[in-house]
Amino acid sequence: MNKDSFSVIILAAGRGVRMKSSLPKVLHPVAGSPMILRISDQAKAAGASEVRVVVGYGENLVRAVVEPSGATCFKQLEQKGTADAVLAAQPGTLEGPVLILNGDHPLIEAADIKRVFEDFKNGQGGITLVTAELKHPGSYGRIVRSNGELKAIVEAKDASADTLKIREVNTGIYMLDAELLNKLLPQISNANAQKEFYLTDIISLSIDNGIPVSTVTLKPHVAAGVNSQEELAMATKKLFRRKAKALMADGVLMLDPSTTYVEDRVQIGASSVLYPGVYIRGGTKLGSFCVVEPGSFLNNVICEDSVQIKAGCYLEDCVIKTKAVIGPYARLRPETEIGKEARVGNFVEMKKVKFGDGAKAGHLTYLGDAEIGDGTNIGCGTITCNYAADKKKYKTKIGKNVFVGSDTQFVAPISVGDDAVIGSGSTITKDVPAKALAVARGKQFVKENYVPKTPKQEG
Repeated sequence: MNKDSFSVIILAAGRGVRMKSSLPKVLHPVAGSPMILRISDQAKAAGASEVRVVVGYGENLVRAVVEPSGATCFKQLEQKGTADAVLAAQPGTLEGPVLILNGDHPLIEAADIKRVFEDFKNGQGGITLVTAELKHPGSYGRIVRSNGELKAIVEAKDASADTLKIREVNTGIYMLDAELLNKLLPQISNANAQKEFYLTDIISLSIDNGIPVSTVTLKPHVAAGVNSQEELAMATKKLFRRKAKALMADGVLMLDPSTTYVEDRVQIGASSVLYPGVYIRGGTKLGSFCVVEPGSFLNNVICEDSVQIKAGCYLEDCVIKTKAVIGPYARLRPETEIGKEARVGNFVEMKKVKFGDGAKAGHLTYLGDAEIGDGTNIGCGTITCNYAADKKKYKTKIGKNVFVGSDTQFVAPISVGDDAVIGSGSTITKDVPAKALAVARGKQFVKENYVPKTPKQEG
């Protein structure tokens, strides 16, 4: 194996009883991404040549999430402890450095993993153990030292009052060569009250056998495990704040970062403005000088420069081009493309629509399976009737610079030529040629003196 490469084993077989959820703990989303996938992605970003995930509870669900990302799953047949879980990953088939991570520590970053690998390469061989200094160590195992040298890891339940005062803790992250790992694993005993094989014992075995154990102390976030819904929410909040900080460092203006939620993969250009109450997720990309107002939700949306998303919009899997204005309270559904300088107003819904440059749909309109030409104006209350009685969807094509009066229905399939005018209140069932006027509505009938006079009341 290349000296600059390493393998990763992620322990993810537990159920997570304290989560009080039927979903496997490692699949709970942290800032929009399953925590196991987040950890696996960070490992690969750090340069891992192979990622192995040990599965158990909810095996098929975890596999469905992890394997498409390129990681390989190995099943732990029985829940017999963390050392047994590592053994389930078949470390005998690995070579070179192996990093062991927990599947419920979603705050770890690629930079942390790189730091551990660099320390391991520059160390004396043996094992590199990751520790952290915590203000409130709680139930974490304490790192006991003598003259700076590691002497033992003492579990909190076994620690004396003085030992519990130690703030340096074991994070459960280890790196060692596969050869050493395969030598030590069979020596770990289950002679404890729980009858489980604990990976922590690999440290005491190493110390007892004169194998070097070095430590690298990282920031507290690497130790942050998720074992309850409360801890899940805390981890999510930290990741959103981390993303907000990175965006602001790149020139994005956020009026209140604590109430603005942007997921990891989102890209936003400099000088864009995000208002409070915005949620942006998936592979969304916003250009420069964009504005997203309060209460808007964007999922996998591509916005070019200078796009304005007004308050209360729900946008998914769509493209919005330069200087377009959306909302307030608009909904753009998948496969919709909004042209340059186009305007989509309040309570307008579009699905699978190509909306031309400079086109306008001001309010209270539904457009589905349609092509709308440049400069066309869609009046209030317009509907494309794209879903027919045969349960198939048909297309509406409206040309350039067409004027569509309010309360118009287009019964697809139908085509309207350039520069045509559609009278208000029309139900259009036939194609309309270019520059034509189309009106399809009942004739107005007026009968004067129809309402009888109201007799005077005696009183």
